[in-house]
Amino acid sequence: MSAVSNLSQDVGKKDACEALALPRATFYRHMSPNLGSPDEEKSRPAPVLALTKQERDCVIDILHSERFQDKAPRQVYAALLDEGQYHCSVRTMYRILTEVHGDVKERRRHVKRPPYEKPELLATAPNQVWSWDITKLKGAVKWTYFYLYVILDIFSRYVVGWMVAYREQDALAKRLIEQSCIKQNIEPGQLIVHADRGSSMTSKTVAHLFGDLGITKTHSRPHVSNDNPYSEAQFKTLKYCPAFPERFGSIQDARSFCQAFFNWYNKEHYHSGIALVTPEAVHYGLAEDIIKARSMVLAEAYEKHPKRFKNRMPTPPALPKAVWINKPIFD
Repeated sequence: MSAVSNLSQDVGKKDACEALALPRATFYRHMSPNLGSPDEEKSRPAPVLALTKQERDCVIDILHSERFQDKAPRQVYAALLDEGQYHCSVRTMYRILTEVHGDVKERRRHVKRPPYEKPELLATAPNQVWSWDITKLKGAVKWTYFYLYVILDIFSRYVVGWMVAYREQDALAKRLIEQSCIKQNIEPGQLIVHADRGSSMTSKTVAHLFGDLGITKTHSRPHVSNDNPYSEAQFKTLKYCPAFPERFGSIQDARSFCQAFFNWYNKEHYHSGIALVTPEAVHYGLAEDIIKARSMVLAEAYEKHPKRFKNRMPTPPALPKAVWINKPIFD
């Protein structure tokens, strides 16, 4: 800066700054260091029309009173005018609330509930984590439904239990879960059962059953369908099935359809999430032999025509080693 100052005495400030490629604003700021400094800011005089401290405190008391604490400033303004009172404009009320709260928000006291934790569930084998849910099936008449209960093993995608009923009821859910645990020989402490927050899922009847059977229960966060992805995906497979009807004529029709569908789903459906193996094969430990046999078939095909595979040995999809609901992200 001293070089610019010395040169400016001979050629002027503008030419000196241009010669040394220095912005003139920088030069002037350096020559007047207190200009614009936060420590030297001039105190702004209070506007003549501003509310006094007493008037401002009065407005704050009114806005936070029990009568007006849940009303918007426009509502407060109108109510006071009808009573023959004027304290300030609506905009001033908003400005005061912003200064007090940092933002305009509801002024009532609310219960602070703890945030719902994201479920993080891991399954490395069948019968470790089940997911269950209930969906509606349309009946013959408008606004009539049947209720389909489905329990799914998230590792094998095997449907371990299902039921079609006239209503959603915790006693029915209890019976289905209990029967499914007996069929699968579930031991205490072995199983986690995950569900959303429907009335049947969170009922005391089901909770007591889980306690008696030594089962750990978890629930999705409210309004988060991704916390129960396997049941949601299974219902989509069901309802996008070409044979799925628009409506079921009776509960017997619904049960007959589901009987055929779940038999196909467990025993014949090559599931893309489990290496194109059927859920039954994974659930009962037959998948590894199937994949080995597929590898032999592909090896023979490669030996006959290696160029078709670009001289790279083909391999069948591998079974997943672990299945997660909300896999944690590690930094």
